[in-house]
Amino acid sequence: MTTQTMYGGQLDLSTTTRPPMSRLVKVELRKMVDTRAGMWLMIAIGVITVVAIVIFGLAASEEDRTFNNFMGFAGTPQGFLLPVMGILLVTQEWSQRTAMVTFTLEPHRSRTLAAKVYAALLLGVAAILLAFATAALATVVFGGDNAFDSFGLIDFAKYGVLQATGVLQGLAFGLLFLNSAAAIVTYFVLPISFSIVAEIWGWLNERAPWIDLGTAQAPLFEEPGNLSGEQWAQVVVTGLIWVIIPFVVGLWRMLRAEVK
Repeated sequence: MTTQTMYGGQLDLSTTTRPPMSRLVKVELRKMVDTRAGMWLMIAIGVITVVAIVIFGLAASEEDRTFNNFMGFAGTPQGFLLPVMGILLVTQEWSQRTAMVTFTLEPHRSRTLAAKVYAALLLGVAAILLAFATAALATVVFGGDNAFDSFGLIDFAKYGVLQATGVLQGLAFGLLFLNSAAAIVTYFVLPISFSIVAEIWGWLNERAPWIDLGTAQAPLFEEPGNLSGEQWAQVVVTGLIWVIIPFVVGLWRMLRAEVK
């Protein structure tokens, strides 16, 4: 493959290899701290996680200071902020008009998106490990007797599913809108709107666990131990509605969107 240069000559690109996925992932990770919004979001996730756990450790009664509850308090702020991180990973290039540079350096948009997904999941894992370490330390310092007994491997898996779903939903909303403000506002407004409508419409309220992602995922952090088969089915169905389908539609849109 050859391409014309501005001086009339030709540049041979036939032996040029495409950048490896590991490099693309590193680039996407660096993008999250290269902007003020991304940098402060990363700082906020870490600081708020620690502060929430410390406040709970100081204010809660002794019987409530269990590792399971500490993990729950760590997961609450992360559940709000990790999806925003996923949104920014997708939309920052379109909002800041740097998408042309990104897709010139890596013309295969699907590879760039794959790198964003890997980067988002890596950041999500880092947040989970931070919550786990901070909650464990807080349990040792503040916890009562047998504070670790109520938490098992299935609870850690449930916590991972919860946070990973939030990150992927943020990516999906970012792909749908390709605009940070629109994606963030929609992400937070839709659950509130659904709750209001469900309170008014009884039929919808009865079927909320099969329609609303937040309702279906509530047992993941409210109930210790494994979920029932029906509860896992509700998590899968609502994940399909609110994560997989928006992600596929957003992917289709991003692959065809005009780069300006």
